[in-house]
Amino acid sequence: LDLGGGTFDVPILTIEDGIFEVMSTAGETHLGGEDFDKRMVNHFVQELKRKNKQDLNSNIRALRRLLTACERAKRTLSSSTQASIEIDSLFEGGDFYSTITRSRLEELNADLLLN
Repeated sequence: LDLGGGTFDVPILTIEDGIFEVMSTAGETHLGGEDFDKRMVNHFVQELKRKNKQDLNSNIRALRRLLTACERAKRTLSSSTQASIEIDSLFEGGDFYSTITRSRLEELNADLLLN
């Protein structure tokens, strides 16, 4: 399985005498890690709106910093059940600290994973 930034590919292989041969490939050209990152970013943008009445959507720099933190958290969640998001001075001088669990990330992306 190859879940890249923008695609998801599934090859069918045969192995004979230690040699791998690709027999067929299939995949989804509109599904990748970036889709999961965007869902997590949106989750935290909504959290900030709810808790602090702040809308990050108007601040490209803050969104980019949040995206970077979400990408890191996603990688952490591949081997841990929980990840922390910690960003100093994310928006209007305020620090942002939160956590996300692997199960919550799966919930956020359930429709993508089921299709």
